[in-house]
Amino acid sequence: MDIVVLRVPADGAYLSVLRTATAGLAARLQFTLDEIEDLRIAVDEACAMLVADALPGTDLSCRFTVEEDALTVAVSVPVDGAPRLPGTQTFAWKVLTALAGEVHAEHESGHAAIRLTKRRREAH
Repeated sequence: MDIVVLRVPADGAYLSVLRTATAGLAARLQFTLDEIEDLRIAVDEACAMLVADALPGTDLSCRFTVEEDALTVAVSVPVDGAPRLPGTQTFAWKVLTALAGEVHAEHESGHAAIRLTKRRREAH
């Protein structure tokens, strides 16, 4: 298992860095092009949700956990108060789940976080 951590300003202008890193790590795991694109979109959506609630002037932290057959992407930002994390019955949650597979959101100790896990499909 390898862990890669990136920190970028909590600003939408920097999300392309995280999309590129996501695609590169997913390609390393030999995900299909469709799986890579799904994960890129899911990471972008999760980051956009968090950036909207991030404290001004703070960073978005992105932790990639690279396993043999899965990539987990955990993104978090510092927040003040209760963030607007997607509920499990919302359209946004269903989209994230469809794109990434496993999705978890939490708010703890002044940080909001969303964790996505995409598992590589078995070759047929």
